[in-house]
Amino acid sequence: MSEENATPSAPVSRRGLARRVTAQALYQWLVNETSPEQLLRQFREQDEGLGRADPAYFEALLRGVVENAQPLTLSVVPHLDRPLQQLDPVEHAILLLGAYELAHEPSVPWRVIVNEAVNLAKLFGSEEGYKFVNGVLDKLARQLRPAEVQDGK
Repeated sequence: MSEENATPSAPVSRRGLARRVTAQALYQWLVNETSPEQLLRQFREQDEGLGRADPAYFEALLRGVVENAQPLTLSVVPHLDRPLQQLDPVEHAILLLGAYELAHEPSVPWRVIVNEAVNLAKLFGSEEGYKFVNGVLDKLARQLRPAEVQDGK
């Protein structure tokens, strides 16, 4: 998972950077089965690992996704257009991250969560992967936060 296809854009918030680092860590967790403790240590020790990212939010997201991986996966699966095993690990990591925030971070507006996930998919995913991520998380937001979505917030 690299940023080689990244295009210049607006500055990213500390939480946005934490999401970016979390997506990278979750990718490693999914592909290499690296433990969360190893990932936390690795990203803290790297020269540019966390950069300006919010370290507390990074740790909360990483631990939250890993600890809740099974229920998060179960919440995402009904909205997929393909078997879970066929998901690209980048899309999988981003969907788990978005699902976690939708379910466990009520202070973050659903539109922010979906937009951040789409941006991550554009940055790290396949050329059209962001459309898939957007569709899945939009459906999940309607399920998990119906009043908020209906209000258009």
